[in-house]
Amino acid sequence: MIKSILLPIDGSVYTEAQVRYTVELARAFDARVSVLSILDVRIFEWAVVMGTDGFVPIIPSNVYKEESKKILESKAAAVLEKCSEILTSENVEFDAEKISGSPSDIICEKAPLVDLLVIGMRGEFAKWKKNLVGATLDAVMRQWSKSILVTSREFKSIGSILFAYDGSERSNKALQLVGLFATQLSAPVTVLSVHDKEMFRSKLLEEAQSYLKPYKAQVDLVGVSGNPEKEIIRVAGERHCDLMIMGAFGHSRIREAILGSTTEQVVRKADVPVLLSK
Repeated sequence: MIKSILLPIDGSVYTEAQVRYTVELARAFDARVSVLSILDVRIFEWAVVMGTDGFVPIIPSNVYKEESKKILESKAAAVLEKCSEILTSENVEFDAEKISGSPSDIICEKAPLVDLLVIGMRGEFAKWKKNLVGATLDAVMRQWSKSILVTSREFKSIGSILFAYDGSERSNKALQLVGLFATQLSAPVTVLSVHDKEMFRSKLLEEAQSYLKPYKAQVDLVGVSGNPEKEIIRVAGERHCDLMIMGAFGHSRIREAILGSTTEQVVRKADVPVLLSK
């Protein structure tokens, strides 16, 4: 069961949807939210390092350092205040904290204290990374040890779920999340198996259906052949699913090293939130 949610916010264009999805899940699971407004000191430190070690060394003045810190602190405080106002108005229980440091490090340090992380697909520099996931998300996806909800830019209430099932250990663990989300959100589930062998697809679909039966969720089974990430995106779009659930990273490390993982490809191309089970 999900009873605690970590919500790290940076004030990017993804933040509002990130907060709205957190509100929806906090209500559905009666969960408490821990909000983090992170003062990303790397921006300041990079400027200092690049200035002193660059082609033409320039040492930033103390005035620059102090003004930079003030701007970052003011922004972090404003983002935290607005998020707190939304959560308060929605009657969601929460605590809030402003911390300075590396976002990915701070977020991962909080893993032992929560059940779920809700993070935006991209961060402050989203306009320059339209086809990539944010650097913080990329680092966190590799290190985070629990479930992660990667949110899209626009919020839409979750009314239907697509679950991509490949039979791997992490995908099998994700079945519990599927059952919980389907039950608490009263959302029907499409279970998708992508494999070139029909016998293997059928086996996986029957396995997922059998596991989900006690949850009494509405389940539809779909088996197709082809490229996994392309088929996951296509089927989710055709069925107008509002949430995709999948195990984080697969079992083909060689393929991942050469082409990138199915997880990364789906998160990068998805128009709806993606819930990753670790």
